[in-house]
Amino acid sequence: MLRPVAMDCSRSLRRKKLTVAVQDMKRKRSRRWPKRCRRYGNCLSASASSRGKRRREARPASKAMAGSIRKVSAASARAHTRKKTHADSFFLPRGMIKKLSVVLFIGLVAWSYQAIQPTPPKICGSPDGPPVTSSRIKLKDGRHLAYTETGVPKEKAKYKIVFIHGFNCCKFDVIPISPALLEELGIYLLSFDRAGYGESDPHPKMTEKSTALDIEELADKLELGSKFYIIGFSMGGEIGWTCLKFIPHRLAGAAIVAPVANYWWRGFPSNLSKEAYNQQFLQDKWAVGIAHYAPWLTYWWNTQKLFPGSSVISQRVDGFSAEDLKLFPKFAARGYQAQIRQQGEFESIHRDMMVNFGHWDFSPLELDNPFPNNEGSVHLWHGAEDLIVPVILSRYISQKLPWVHYHELPDAGHLFPLADGMSDAIVKALLLGDH
Repeated sequence: MLRPVAMDCSRSLRRKKLTVAVQDMKRKRSRRWPKRCRRYGNCLSASASSRGKRRREARPASKAMAGSIRKVSAASARAHTRKKTHADSFFLPRGMIKKLSVVLFIGLVAWSYQAIQPTPPKICGSPDGPPVTSSRIKLKDGRHLAYTETGVPKEKAKYKIVFIHGFNCCKFDVIPISPALLEELGIYLLSFDRAGYGESDPHPKMTEKSTALDIEELADKLELGSKFYIIGFSMGGEIGWTCLKFIPHRLAGAAIVAPVANYWWRGFPSNLSKEAYNQQFLQDKWAVGIAHYAPWLTYWWNTQKLFPGSSVISQRVDGFSAEDLKLFPKFAARGYQAQIRQQGEFESIHRDMMVNFGHWDFSPLELDNPFPNNEGSVHLWHGAEDLIVPVILSRYISQKLPWVHYHELPDAGHLFPLADGMSDAIVKALLLGDH
């Protein structure tokens, strides 16, 4: 009978030791925890035995659900609650987000539209525009063309020549024929501001046909007679082709000098156009491509500061050949440069690009000989070292149009007409023949 009593005493002793250990642990824990956490700790210790009992009772039934139960600490629970509250405070209704997106999109479209809109031109003779200082004629559509005359009086002239200036130029950039040759051959030389340049009114509806018709009306207003000669340089040379197309009956002859070519003219082999196009600077590929494919962006592209615009507008020096650099001081010393774009860049140089690199209704490669009986002649001049306008396109045109007298200068660049004696040679070939 003493044996069971000894076992009961040992059990009682173990319980007392366990109780003392639990109470000691609770005292130590209460010292470490802050006051606000004691209540939570007491609750945990008070409910420990009941939770243990429930777990033991539920263990067989909950084995299948053990994988889906996850213990979450009190700190994690409080942090999760705070995150939810913080996120909910910045939540916007779906309808509000949609309306805000629409407003932002409309604002972006409005800003973009304003950015691509050119500034209004300052028309010469208007209250806020530059003064009129040159002789002008009024065209049928109400526009004015400014012009200048040199050489012998037209009443006494044997030859009458209309000069067509190039890109970013004006009537004063006339081909420098020597005074001696003007007198010797009896030449009357007429130069005019193309639409939007200098003191000539802009032409918002300009096409590739417009300048040729302006020349014809200018010649009639000034009474040049039934026929006259034309000389076109650079982009003015490109316009020379339009004169051969639209007013051939008024021409006695034509000299097309270092002409710009439209890479998209019908008749050019695609590989040739691509080769010529790729000879440009990258910035010019973009500027010309935009003028052709997205003309409404031409103004913005050449005035924004993020990317470089046309190198011809900025007169990038490394775009000229070695021979051009020798002649460049003559070109750069023009004291009238401020007059060229005084009515606004868009209506002068930008519209020039849009029209002359745009979509044409005809191609010079499709032209017929305007002088089938040799009553006149067409001369095409180009420098082999021209880095601004690739010579390979002029070569191809001369091969396709056998009636064109082609002159390729081996060492010349784009500015070769400014070389001493070169302009006289061009005029003599036009008026007197190749000899």
